[in-house]
Amino acid sequence: MKIPKSLEPLLHDGLIDEVLGQLMSGKEAEVYIVRCAGEIRCAKAYKEVKHRSFHKQAQYMEGRKVRNSRRSRAMDKHSSFGRKEQESAWQNAEVDALYLLFAAGVRVPQPHCFFEGVLLMDLVVDAEGEVAPRLNDIDLSAPVARQYHRQLIAEVVRMLCAGIVHGDLSEYNVLVAGDGPVIIDLPQAIDAAGNNNAGRLLMRDVDNLAAYFGQFAPELLGTAYGREIWHLYESGELQPESILTGRFESSEKAANVHIVLREIEDSRKEALAREAGRAAVA
Repeated sequence: MKIPKSLEPLLHDGLIDEVLGQLMSGKEAEVYIVRCAGEIRCAKAYKEVKHRSFHKQAQYMEGRKVRNSRRSRAMDKHSSFGRKEQESAWQNAEVDALYLLFAAGVRVPQPHCFFEGVLLMDLVVDAEGEVAPRLNDIDLSAPVARQYHRQLIAEVVRMLCAGIVHGDLSEYNVLVAGDGPVIIDLPQAIDAAGNNNAGRLLMRDVDNLAAYFGQFAPELLGTAYGREIWHLYESGELQPESILTGRFESSEKAANVHIVLREIEDSRKEALAREAGRAAVA
């Protein structure tokens, strides 16, 4: 096939040996099957998205750190340079998340390198060695639906323990490999501790899974894994091996506002006292 322009730098530098074909083309990226030193992998070539809504992406971008202050200012101003930097940050978020999650044992494709806007990673295959289908493209029996749901909930927990929330998890970004589901498409991955939307997005991810698998195993529609997982995370009790029940009861006990305000006031007075002490020493 004709060599895509986006892959020419990788061929020139010897990162890939041959382009075998195109796997898919979307509005944000094109994915190719390539050969690298005898291994069959895939190359995700990001497109320049001129009409991406960064306002809509604000919920995902919150908490992401940009080390270069000039780039940060440009991104805030939404200048032409700033939009390019935002696009770069969007791509780098997926790369960083893949490396972090793969190291944490989460079932994601193994990343190999990111070069000139192209992410090189493992090709996910099914039991016959063919390209793995997306979850939404296969029919499921009730037992298999329960099994896949259980496995993906465990991956959500493992991701959160690594500090990451997928943010857009559904049947469309899960591949069914020969040994089970594999999570893909992570440009919107968010920092669980640094993003105020993390809890809401995690619960949405989990609800998406329940809604999909609930078509085959209806009892899953009544589960509350998202709230249970997030409660354990906020309590500092969530572990990769945490045993979940799928049930969660919200506390009906009213918060004691007076105690909270008193704690805030005491902390304020302590801070003022420390400042006064430092001033006196100076």
